[in-house]
Formats: sequence, C-alpha cells, structure tokens
Amino acid sequence: MTAAGVRWAPGLAPALLVCLAAPAFFVAEWTWLGWALLAAGIGAAWLIERWRPVDRPVVRAGARLETARDVTASAPSLTRDLSLIAIGLLIVSVIPLAAELDNLAMLRFTLALGGAVVVPYLISRFVFRERAISFPWRTGKRWGRLQWTWLIAVLVLGWLILPFYFITSGVYLNWPVVDSPELIARLFVGVGAVGIWDELFFICTVFALLRRHFPDAVANVLQTIVFVSFLWELGYREWGPVLTIPFALLQGFIFLRTHSLAYVVTVHLLFDAVVFAVLVHAHNPGLLPVFLV
Repeated sequence: MTAAGVRWAPGLAPALLVCLAAPAFFVAEWTWLGWALLAAGIGAAWLIERWRPVDRPVVRAGARLETARDVTASAPSLTRDLSLIAIGLLIVSVIPLAAELDNLAMLRFTLALGGAVVVPYLISRFVFRERAISFPWRTGKRWGRLQWTWLIAVLVLGWLILPFYFITSGVYLNWPVVDSPELIARLFVGVGAVGIWDELFFICTVFALLRRHFPDAVANVLQTIVFVSFLWELGYREWGPVLTIPFALLQGFIFLRTHSLAYVVTVHLLFDAVVFAVLVHAHNPGLLPVFLV
C-alpha cells in the first residue's frame, strides 16, 4: 500500500458511514438508520483521530518541545468535516422531498435546502475558523472549446435520453401536473433553484470537505452516493440511477478540471432546462412537440 493509501484508508470507513446515511434518509426513508449511521461515522472518526499515532518531532537544542496538539493543529479534522456533512444531511432530512409547487412546499424547500448550505458554511467559517467550504464562482479563465462543446452535448444528450426515461418509466408522475401558466412558471423556478443548490451542497460542500481527506476519485464516489440518494427521493426513480450516477460523477470531475462553480452550474441548468421541458411535455402532450417520444 502506498503512503497516501495508509494516510486516507483509516478514515474511509467513517466517511462511508456518513455518506450511507443519505440512502437511509432519502431512499429507504429509515430516519433512525440515518441517525445511527451519522453517529457511528462521526464517532469512529473521533476515535481514529483521538488515537492516531503522531510522529515525535525533531527539536533542536533550546527549542520548545511541541505537543501532539501543536503538531496536528493545522491538519484538517475528519471529525469536524464529517460533522458538517452530517448537519447538512440532517437539515435536508427534516422535510419531505416530493416535488410540490404550492407556496408552503416552496418555502419549506427554500428554508431546508438553504440551511443545509448556509449552516455548515457558517460553522466552518466562524466556529472552526476554517475556509473548508467555498463557492469559487469565477476563475478568471475563459471557457475553452472543449467546455463549450460539452455544453452543447449536454443539451443534445438530454433531448435524446430524458424524454425516453421520464415518459416510458412513468417517473414524470412523481412531479405534479403543470397545466397552467402559473404552475409551469413555478416548475421552472423550482427545477432551476434545486439544480443550483445541488452544486452548492454536493460539490462545494460535501465533495470539497471529503477532498481534504481522500483522493479525488474516492471523494467523488462518496459525494455521488449522497447526490444520487437525494435525486432518488426528489423523483428520479425506476432506472434513474443509471443516469444520475454518471451525471454526479461527471459533475465532480468537471469541477476538478475547471474549479469553476459557474461552469458546473451552467451544465446542471442546461440539463435541468431539458428536464423542465420534458415534464411540461409529458403532462401536456402536444404543447412542446420537439421530442421524439
């Protein structure tokens, strides 16, 4: 095993337990199991950090002997970072995630999803005095030809795949009927807002925190567990994970390559624009005659 493997392997089990709380909350809908997994994961992380062997520092004559606390103070704390993810998951889990468009449901979504991003950020920034969570909107670099090509590909792939998925599987029925201009407008706002939140929480919060402790590929797989579980309860069921798992992995990979929240949000909003159009089409056949199904 490599040195890097030795470093991150002990913490992988606690992180996996915390991430597995997401399918417990959002797929199985066993709240008690989600709580148990979060407690077990954070507790295991604390034990690992509490008993982690610390290399004895080399001290020159006359220099102050550093304590274990001094040596490890600057290292990211797995316990803290997993607790931030757990707080976000707990906040989201207090509301039903079934898509609804009435005023109360939209307010509920706004408060819960907003809190899941804001509360961990504030705790990290002002309680832990860290900048572990950030939202790098602009990088100062122009999007290249490959990035623009991918944006076009997202629209084309969405146009080809999403109508077949939503209509033939019947999952469009997991969203409310939108048969009036007001409901269509509410659906448009809701789909877009949730899409933006996905990137703020799953990429800029969960993925960013996990990357402080694990290789990028491992962190990406872990955040995908959380991402796909949320999308399942939101309505992407049946064989939806066949689509949402690659999408979540790709969003993490794209963020690693671009370091641009603006770009991953743009990709997600283009995808969600097709989702919105498909839902309107499915509930109102003939209104948007642009799809093959």
